[in-house]
Amino acid sequence: MEQIVRADIAAFGAGRAEMANAMVEQSGVRVRPDRNRGRAAGINPSGRFEPVTRHVFDDGWNSIDELPPFKTEVQVEKPRTIITRNQSPDISFDRSINPYRGCEHGCVYCFARPTHSFMGMSPGLDFESKLFAKPDAARLLDKELSKEGYQARTIAIGTNTDPYQPIEKQYRIMREVLEVLEARNHPVGIVTKSALVMRDIDILSRMAEKGLAKVALSVTTLDRMLARTMEPRAATPTRRLEAIRQLTDAGIPASVMVAPIIPGLTDPEIERILDSARNAGAREAGYVILRLPLEVSPIFKDWLLRHYPDRYRHVMSLVRSMRDGKDYDSEWGKRMKGSGPYAWQIGRRFEIAARRLGLNVEKTPLRTDLFVAAEKRHEQLMLL
Repeated sequence: MEQIVRADIAAFGAGRAEMANAMVEQSGVRVRPDRNRGRAAGINPSGRFEPVTRHVFDDGWNSIDELPPFKTEVQVEKPRTIITRNQSPDISFDRSINPYRGCEHGCVYCFARPTHSFMGMSPGLDFESKLFAKPDAARLLDKELSKEGYQARTIAIGTNTDPYQPIEKQYRIMREVLEVLEARNHPVGIVTKSALVMRDIDILSRMAEKGLAKVALSVTTLDRMLARTMEPRAATPTRRLEAIRQLTDAGIPASVMVAPIIPGLTDPEIERILDSARNAGAREAGYVILRLPLEVSPIFKDWLLRHYPDRYRHVMSLVRSMRDGKDYDSEWGKRMKGSGPYAWQIGRRFEIAARRLGLNVEKTPLRTDLFVAAEKRHEQLMLL
């Protein structure tokens, strides 16, 4: 967004985040605090495919006072398929499932925000409040697993939007998906920020006994106040650690993802997060450096100006030092870990702490040889 870009230049050029903050405030792109209460994004910019942009201004008719708070709305989406495939060399899986589009957790740094632009919606507050549910996910999954010649490999769930976000309590799509995977002995790896994953311990523990399931809890910070502003509707850090403990006690391999690491803000906590997760029972760990693709960059910058203006220059300077001078570099091999001295330092700190705690000594592989292929159906009976 042009206004955020100008504010960013002002923050670095004049050395005053207060000036940059005022520029954004006066531009009309920010949403009033009473309208985005409990949300992370402070702006609701038009998606990159839209021909118009949104600005709030008083036209003299007092219409601004009539705008309601953003409330969570859910629409039903009817996709033709549910398994998404990828060929990225940066990740360890080639297929995934997303039961929902958009995420009520509202993590301000979420790299999935730009996907809302494909729906003609904003990656800002719309991403957190206008959600899409896929209630046919389990049926579609069973259909795709039944295709002749299907080869089982680990399906990753939670890699884009969280399958255990609050609306899962009502829709229960994730549980239905797990029931299909359990019936077929299909391996699954889950990433979540929600303690709701403990609801499905019964299914996951049975699958784990066969080597078919593992769960990773994403822990960005142990500071509850920071977490409250940065990921307002996700489980508290304490609850996520408790989820690791309960999953481990139930025999389900549980790991921790220190993700994303925000330089100058959360990177001092790397060792503490790993130590806490290890004490909770985690045996594996991973990390990802902050990613700011497309519309995520201005949304994150606006959040930083609102909540941590004194750290704005420091944080963004470090981000750019790891992204070849840019807010983001999407090059394979760099996008997850970054590059440069500071990224190298974070990597070494993580490795040393993980080694000291005995993390990642053994990786838990998931089995694919137990997969139950579909039975042949609708065969014509032989005449007697």
